[in-house]
Amino acid sequence: MRPAVLNPLFAPLTALSGIGPRLVEPFQRLFDRGDPRVIDVLFHLPYSAIDRRSQPKLKDVVPDTIATLEVVVDKHQGGRGRAPYRILTSDDTGTLEIVYFKFPRERLEKMFPIGETRYVSGKVALYDGRLQITHPDRVVDEKGLTQLAAVEPVYWLTEGLGAGLARRAATLAIAKLPDLPEWLDAAFREQRKFLPFSQALRRMHSPQEPSDEKPESLFRARLAYDELLSHQLALALVRGRMKRDAGRKSQGDGRLREKIEMALPFSLTKEQQKTIHDIISDLASPHRMLRLLQGDVGSGKTVVALMAAANVIEAGRQAAIMAPTEILARQHYERIVPFATVAGIRIGILTGRERGKEREKILEQLKAGDIDLLIGTHAIFQEGVEFHDLALAVVDEQHRFGVHQRLALADKGPAVDLLVMTATPIPRTLVLTFFGDMDVSELRSKPAGRQPIETRTVSLGRLEEVVEAVGRAVQTGARAYWICPLIEESEGVDLAAAEARFAFLKQRFGSRVGLVHGRLKTKERDESMASFARGDIQILVSTTVVEVGVDVPEATIIVIEQAERFGLAQLHQLRGRVGRGTGKSSCLLLYKEPLSEAAKRRLSTLRETEDGFRIAEEDLTLRGEGEVLGTRQSGLPGFKIARHELHGDLIEAARKDAALILRRDPALETERGKALRILLYLFEREEAVRLIEAG
Repeated sequence: MRPAVLNPLFAPLTALSGIGPRLVEPFQRLFDRGDPRVIDVLFHLPYSAIDRRSQPKLKDVVPDTIATLEVVVDKHQGGRGRAPYRILTSDDTGTLEIVYFKFPRERLEKMFPIGETRYVSGKVALYDGRLQITHPDRVVDEKGLTQLAAVEPVYWLTEGLGAGLARRAATLAIAKLPDLPEWLDAAFREQRKFLPFSQALRRMHSPQEPSDEKPESLFRARLAYDELLSHQLALALVRGRMKRDAGRKSQGDGRLREKIEMALPFSLTKEQQKTIHDIISDLASPHRMLRLLQGDVGSGKTVVALMAAANVIEAGRQAAIMAPTEILARQHYERIVPFATVAGIRIGILTGRERGKEREKILEQLKAGDIDLLIGTHAIFQEGVEFHDLALAVVDEQHRFGVHQRLALADKGPAVDLLVMTATPIPRTLVLTFFGDMDVSELRSKPAGRQPIETRTVSLGRLEEVVEAVGRAVQTGARAYWICPLIEESEGVDLAAAEARFAFLKQRFGSRVGLVHGRLKTKERDESMASFARGDIQILVSTTVVEVGVDVPEATIIVIEQAERFGLAQLHQLRGRVGRGTGKSSCLLLYKEPLSEAAKRRLSTLRETEDGFRIAEEDLTLRGEGEVLGTRQSGLPGFKIARHELHGDLIEAARKDAALILRRDPALETERGKALRILLYLFEREEAVRLIEAG
């Protein structure tokens, strides 16, 4: 059970005074969860700070800086039509124009009474030789000034979440934060000059200096180390448990694998052959397999997974393949069915869509051993899903699943062997962080017959030319993806962009155009994908739901709109939707000018190479953050605070610390051990605590 001291932090956000159900909605979008909690707000750290301590006279203001200015309101000039509304103010040294667009006049007259003194804070610009603030951040009277934070934290926001609400929620959440026992070694804390956890977290949300919010600040480093330590401790406990559990040999005779290989439309690459050999050896050994399979886009990981599954099925046992989305699970299922049929493998699928009697029948067959291979989403590891004799669990796109989900699947049978796969190559520097002592296999080459993809960058100003080129290709029978941009951290806005582009293209090409996005019902989405695969639809407009695993070999064109908004790894994944057949393929990266230096480098890297491993290393250099593994927000994947480029040295320290802790106190029973249990719960690594309690 979670320690009682943490309960206030895991309470729903509505437990905070004044945060009702309506105000929770933008936080749901921000945290991508239906039930945001106090802890989510606490771990949503500011990314910078505004220094409001500068209060110069108007004559001393430095343009393009943030200042808090004491001014007298002289005059209102109401804007007509689209003209801005201006408020003219002054002090004894100069004048300042305050400008608003589309703002209710009555509110402005109330905020700026003529003849009154107001303290205005915001970015001051020089416009036509006049000092000007557009939409100031703060407008207060003398009493309000005393309540204004001298250094104010700045948070990432989303649609419907204003800066004021984000700050208010953080202030209320901090008030719930208890002082927690110290779980760090005293000498290490002293050496690193770390404050206690609660103090460091309070300082991040209530900065005293702008530098407190810098990515490299000591307060952030303390919190990052706690998160890394919780992760390394959990990993060490999981590895210890898996190693302690003796494996079970699954030695097949090769009869099913031979049938599958005969049915393949291509020959296995040398890398595939070696990887299959290594996995078969692992499965035949008395030790439990823990293997990571990294394969670039289109390198043939699914075939390797199927061969591994066939081996345990030959030995009379069962296998499961788990994918992060229903689209990907059904894709695996449809791709594998023909080979399973040839080999006589009984295959089933289990996702959220299978319900009622259909689901009951699958569960009965699974328990009785009448299904050899089960493919599905996280529905596979839910309670009530029982296997007759599960030998192998394959987890695809592993970074989208937590350690506890991988564990839950591996716990569906005695000493289940585990193969985790990713199509997003992970730089070697990150492999140890996430997979510790796992064996690693890599598939770097593509199967024979795959064509290189011609990648070009085109300015959005030439959109009409691109549309015409796609139209000409469609006339010859080609199929094209048109990916719409990630405009901001809001599915609703992404959806609007996709729907607008769909309407525009449909006007030109009629029923040849289809639309796919995350809010479509699964059945509708599958139908659109199937129509595209059949060729009934030739242009598929989509958000990034097609990023992973979607396989239509006939698609030879992909247009990615506003490509500069995507991370390198994601662009590489999207590009991998074409070039899967024998036809010549092209990828058009449409960009909006002007491009930042980082965006230029990202796009030129895509033009220069298709090597996902090189791209992953470059992405880490460029961004050093979660984009490397396809996550949107900065930070290591699955981490809220730690960032690889800032806290790389802390990763190794946390690994060593975790190993030392478990050598000295394997059951976490000492005073420090009990504090470390709180740490594991705090960062939601409670599965690790359960492992200790289960012995």
